[in-house]
Amino acid sequence: MTRFVIRRCAQAVVVVFLVTIVVFILQHLEPGSEARAVLGAHASQPQIIAFDQANGLNHALPLQYLTYLNHLIHGNLGYSYQLNESVRSLIAQDVVNDLIIVGIGIVLALVVAIPVGLLQAVRRNRAIDHVATAVMFVFYSTPSFLLGLLLVAIFAVEFRVFPSQVPGNVTGLALLGQPAQLVLPVLTVALVTMALFSRYMRSSGIDKLTQDYIRTARGKGVSGGRVIRKHVLRNASLPLVTLLGLSLPTLFTAGLVAEQIFNVQGVGLAFYNAVVQQDYPVELGITLLVALATVIGNLAADLAYVSLDPTVRTRS
Repeated sequence: MTRFVIRRCAQAVVVVFLVTIVVFILQHLEPGSEARAVLGAHASQPQIIAFDQANGLNHALPLQYLTYLNHLIHGNLGYSYQLNESVRSLIAQDVVNDLIIVGIGIVLALVVAIPVGLLQAVRRNRAIDHVATAVMFVFYSTPSFLLGLLLVAIFAVEFRVFPSQVPGNVTGLALLGQPAQLVLPVLTVALVTMALFSRYMRSSGIDKLTQDYIRTARGKGVSGGRVIRKHVLRNASLPLVTLLGLSLPTLFTAGLVAEQIFNVQGVGLAFYNAVVQQDYPVELGITLLVALATVIGNLAADLAYVSLDPTVRTRS
């Protein structure tokens, strides 16, 4: 297992290195030049030269890349000249909202999806399985923006149970102090994720129920409930470990629709605004952050899967 961990960590480091190269290249593909993108189309040549000298852009590309890596190691993701703010501080302000909304949404999806998927596996091809499948397919196939608008129309406009938007001055941990405002954005994230998780749980549960060790346990007289709890549940939940690892980048991006509909400032919305305003440092900084989250999520999923599944641990 140690060799597997070392090999996967080394692969992750290589991928991160390649990601930084790609983002560095994209930084130099900005229209005109980085100086032109920051100073504007009417900047004079002396201003451009002064900007290049101040930011080390007059050096050779390999030296510029080393400087870029040094900045990344120290947490410098760039500077937004349009917002007059560092990209790191901008992300730090917005990421808390994403962690709250998307994090609670994923936890809620797991709490519902695991028992529902397991129940479908046990009651395969029965009425409850068909009903749950139909409901989950509706949620999975409905676009997030439409789902969010439907939730607003039903629970905020028609029945007036929950507010339709989060006040703009309520951000960060203050969101937790007003749970009613979190219900609709969290549901918008959770329902689609719930449908995905439950389908994986159902398929995995059906597969585990046909395994020899399940028949052996039943042959020894172990009760059906104990077989489900002790043998099927743990093993059928393993694919969700991979899904959770792959869901790590969504902490920064999956809330975009919910942020737009419910007036929540998050990283996804910040990226969208940066694209619209052509704020390249913010775009590239968030792109790098999401790419790093993807690599870390894959690595964490692989390591967790190996530690939880003895068969995979033996092969590795």
